[in-house]
Amino acid sequence: MTAFLHPFSDPAQAEGDFINVVRAKGSTLWDDTGKDYIDGLASLWYCQVGHGHEDLIKAITDQLGTLATYNTFAPFTNDVAARAAEAVAAVSPHPDGRVFFGCSGSEAIDTMLKFARLVQQERGHHDKQIIVRRTRGYHGTNFGGTSAQGIEPNRTGWGDLVPHFMEAPADDIEAMASIFSEHGPRIAAVLTEPLQGAGGVFPPPEGYLESLRRLCDDHGALLLHDEVICGFGRTGEWFGSQTFGVTPDMMSFAKGVTSGYQPVSGVVVSRDVSAELEGRGAMLRHGYTYSGHPAGMAAVIENIGIIEREGLVERSREIGEQMSAGLQAMQDDGLIHSFSGAGAVWGAEVGRDTTPVRDLMLEHGVIVRPVITRLAMCPPLVITDEEIARMLDTMQTALTATA
Repeated sequence: MTAFLHPFSDPAQAEGDFINVVRAKGSTLWDDTGKDYIDGLASLWYCQVGHGHEDLIKAITDQLGTLATYNTFAPFTNDVAARAAEAVAAVSPHPDGRVFFGCSGSEAIDTMLKFARLVQQERGHHDKQIIVRRTRGYHGTNFGGTSAQGIEPNRTGWGDLVPHFMEAPADDIEAMASIFSEHGPRIAAVLTEPLQGAGGVFPPPEGYLESLRRLCDDHGALLLHDEVICGFGRTGEWFGSQTFGVTPDMMSFAKGVTSGYQPVSGVVVSRDVSAELEGRGAMLRHGYTYSGHPAGMAAVIENIGIIEREGLVERSREIGEQMSAGLQAMQDDGLIHSFSGAGAVWGAEVGRDTTPVRDLMLEHGVIVRPVITRLAMCPPLVITDEEIARMLDTMQTALTATA
């Protein structure tokens, strides 16, 4: 056992039980034995442009050679942070909005929750503090995000969490409407992923997000989209909000914004909400040491450029067509019960514990993620047709062998 305490792992697990990844290129990883793997999870839902992209590495390296780091608390700024914010806003549903930067998706969620409550306080709605979450929603592991978890095991064991959170069944708009009917004057915001990712890959039911938008508008609440997994081409558009045609008041992002080459996250704030923050006449007392970190910002700019130049948003839709066809064939053969997804993120319902399936796929050199009775797949957007075929063939083999 080493000094390294692994996240989301048994602290008693021996270091030798882990797969030691030593090299990566494109959609392929290699461990310390020389074995190769198709990275069917894009590391952890994020490596859009693939591993080892030389243009992205050069952009970060060049920035490190000029201004590696400096804070952006007043009175300081840097041009690369301003350009990165413009690049994110330009591809978002809020091109005239503003962008706050952090390091992790968890920081972005906590930021968005704080901004939502701040806006309601500034409006004079001091009792409007309830955040409504959906079952299955994953929103990071800081205290705010843990309190916002719709995955109950992630909320337990920590003692008292942040107050004023309520949960609605994931796809039940009538239950959500009932919560608003009873608690509407106290609801500050609804927090949801456009497509629920870590909870098993569940797109929204037809009309669900539109109904959430109406409920929020009717009751003076804000609609918050967690785009940490959905963003930057993953669902077939730049953001899940665009894929499903519903515009939030604020949206968090992380992961795909740099393809993981630098730890960057943030919140896109709509023009209306930005105007409220600008009109306070007071300091925004929120921020992180590395907000607008120059090397991270260089990664943001170049990563967005690569996605545009290489047509990876469009490629996401092509990946989706191939994944959907392969999963449909497995459903027709009775190997899976159902499947769902969008673009280059998919989940298959197997109807039993999927850890043994994942383990056998690992033995055959393909990485996917088990989520109780589902298998989640989220490859880099540069994955080739041949690699997709290998993923699906390996999944079919593993499902058959473990049935």
